[in-house]
Amino acid sequence: QVQLVESGGGLVQAGGSLTLSCAASGRFVRLYKMGWYRQVPGKERVLVARRNSGDGTFTYGDAMRGRFTISGDNAEKALYLKMNSVEPEDTGVYVCYAYARAQWGRAEADYWGQGTQVTVSS
Repeated sequence: QVQLVESGGGLVQAGGSLTLSCAASGRFVRLYKMGWYRQVPGKERVLVARRNSGDGTFTYGDAMRGRFTISGDNAEKALYLKMNSVEPEDTGVYVCYAYARAQWGRAEADYWGQGTQVTVSS
């Protein structure tokens, strides 16, 4: 199975920068998609950024585009989120997501991390 562990969250002032990391571990053979989502109490989970499967393109949420950047390591077992010019509205729990095949012969499945808290102060 795939385990996703996020790190890098914390308190940051508005206008500052923060980098989040997601590390994939456990038994798996391929990560097809990885991304970051944000959860805020009382609101639906929203897409922050996603690395798409196959073509290597990226998709960003409207509010994040131009400020946030995602990248991965060479083995595609990690995903990073560089957050620039953060705003109080960026506050939330950032959760790492992966769509992966854990074993050959098994279907792909969704995997979610526990999330890391990001708080942006005014």
